[in-house]
Amino acid sequence: MAFAQPRARARHADHRAGFARFSLAAVLTTVAALLGLLTLPGLAAAEAPFRMPGQISDRIGVLDDTQRADVRSALDTLFDEQHVQLWVAYVSSFDGMDADSWAAKTAQTSGLGSQDVLLAIATDDRAYAFDAPSDLKNVTSSELDSIERDGIVPALREDDWSGAAIAAAGGLSDAMSSSGSSGTAKYLLVGGAVVIVGAGGTVLYTRRKKKDRIRAGVDAARDVDWTDPVAVAALPLTTLDARAREVLVETDNAVRTSEEELNLATGEFGEHATAPFTAAFESAKAALASAFTIRQRLDDDVPETPEQQRDMLVTLISTCSKADAELNSQVAEFDGMRDLLIDAPARLDALTQQVVELTVRIPASETVLDGLRTEFPAPLLAPVAENVTLARQQLAFADQNITAGRAATALPAGKQGPAVTAIRAAEGAVTQVRDLLDGVDHAADDIRNAIATLPAAMDETRKDVAAAVGLAEFGGERLAQAKAAAEAALARAEADQHNDPLGAFTEIAKVDRELDTILAAAQDAQQQAERAAARLTQDLTAAQAQITAATDFVNTRRGAVGAEARTRLSEAQRHYEAARQLAASDPSKALQHAQAAGDLGARAMRQAQSDVQRWEASRRPQQSAGSNTGAILGGILIDSMMRGGMSGGWGNRGGGGGGGRSPGSFGGPSSSGRITRSGRF
Repeated sequence: MAFAQPRARARHADHRAGFARFSLAAVLTTVAALLGLLTLPGLAAAEAPFRMPGQISDRIGVLDDTQRADVRSALDTLFDEQHVQLWVAYVSSFDGMDADSWAAKTAQTSGLGSQDVLLAIATDDRAYAFDAPSDLKNVTSSELDSIERDGIVPALREDDWSGAAIAAAGGLSDAMSSSGSSGTAKYLLVGGAVVIVGAGGTVLYTRRKKKDRIRAGVDAARDVDWTDPVAVAALPLTTLDARAREVLVETDNAVRTSEEELNLATGEFGEHATAPFTAAFESAKAALASAFTIRQRLDDDVPETPEQQRDMLVTLISTCSKADAELNSQVAEFDGMRDLLIDAPARLDALTQQVVELTVRIPASETVLDGLRTEFPAPLLAPVAENVTLARQQLAFADQNITAGRAATALPAGKQGPAVTAIRAAEGAVTQVRDLLDGVDHAADDIRNAIATLPAAMDETRKDVAAAVGLAEFGGERLAQAKAAAEAALARAEADQHNDPLGAFTEIAKVDRELDTILAAAQDAQQQAERAAARLTQDLTAAQAQITAATDFVNTRRGAVGAEARTRLSEAQRHYEAARQLAASDPSKALQHAQAAGDLGARAMRQAQSDVQRWEASRRPQQSAGSNTGAILGGILIDSMMRGGMSGGWGNRGGGGGGGRSPGSFGGPSSSGRITRSGRF
């Protein structure tokens, strides 16, 4: 730590050296003690949430004296280095409560603050909760995920109770540090299967390496006022770029979730009552679209000077901050209007009916998919191939929260708060199930539309090739090259039109665009306008199909989709609207917009699919049949987790309601509170 006192640094070095000098005998002693504990019968009953008397509360005696001392040393080192306290509770069971609710209640009862983290472990339940403030200094949501995934869970799976606490303390210290540590200073922990040492099968693993330089820059700037252009402009360019990508995702998630909440509120209270919130939403949506346009300009092939990049990034960040402010200005009034507790039983009954109706749709959607699989090759169905599976997961998640909501409404007045979280989670899941099943229907229409329109597109390209023959003397070498490329694309489209009509259409559209550009130079304005008018309807239809498919995909998987795909989709929508507005007055320019919309929509889909594939690969070891993977992927739970990294928002953002992460509501990305990660081991 850069500003630590000399004595703290010395103590830090002693702790590090102590870990490095673990002898094999000490390790084997620890393993033997652990094995002995594993053979003992359960010694304690379930524990209700309680006020922790100290940082280590071992009510079932799973730690021996040596292990307790090791944990204490790790906790002291964390406090000396970062002034953050880690509290560790060992109980046999969470008393029938879900892990995140137990941890949240214990944290509240114990008076844990903004620099306190709780790790709760139920050894008989084989469950845990990792509860941290969302604004914990210099620690991102992804880093907390890494501490949980790479440190805590591996140790717990080996019944290494002390190792889990040491891994949590070490991971937090690493995440908060601003510079790397040498190999000799890394902690050695007992647990996970990485390196075998000796006949006892004891294993050692090192702590996760530090964040990279760019991530460190963003974290170091966490206290910057992002609405102050002067302060933002003073940051390094790499930090600005990283923060710009991050804030785009945060704000886009907030706008999408706010739209879902606003639609529900409008249906309940009418357009007049929700007019102020609609105005705030539309303003935020416009600000976000402006930010996406800036991101697109930064990402295109036209280079900007470093100073131009800085100005554009500062504008992008401040624009997203404006969107956040627009939404958050209505938080209190919105939550007051939509007090879900007033008619919670009726809402839960309505949700139950919707779950039943959507469940009835599942077999029909499966039949549609099965029919599509016999009609089309797998690559064409990739965007919707898992929609029915995800819909089932979301329905199960909705049903789980409806049950939890009913239980909460039965509690005495003043203790029914969890019903709000449960209702919102169920509403979000039901909305996404409907979108997922509708997406199957969209897919059939879009694919068939591509099949229907591809022949016309190929005919149009053939006409362009024929026109190029007549204009060869005016077009020169450029026209000859474009003509040859179009002829090659036509040959490929002939071969692929039955296996990949969308792909064939995209390639034909691209080469024909290039050919059109050169032909335009050899034709007068009247001829160009006539050609544009003849093709505009076709290209607008194709662009709309691409945008609809990409929008459905991002909406139902926004927990994994990054800034680039969202930027391309926003730009595709902007070009599409411009094409529609110019269709009558300037068909030639409208055609350019329509073609750009189709191309950007296809690029958005490809990037979004790539983002989801990477996300699924990172999650695969943790997935199980009963997990909330669908809700997290859909953004119902991940949204509040992502918001916890930088800012606050509309509605209840506390823990609960499935998997340790709460659902989003109407509002900006700056929601904050304590965020709990929980699970089984």
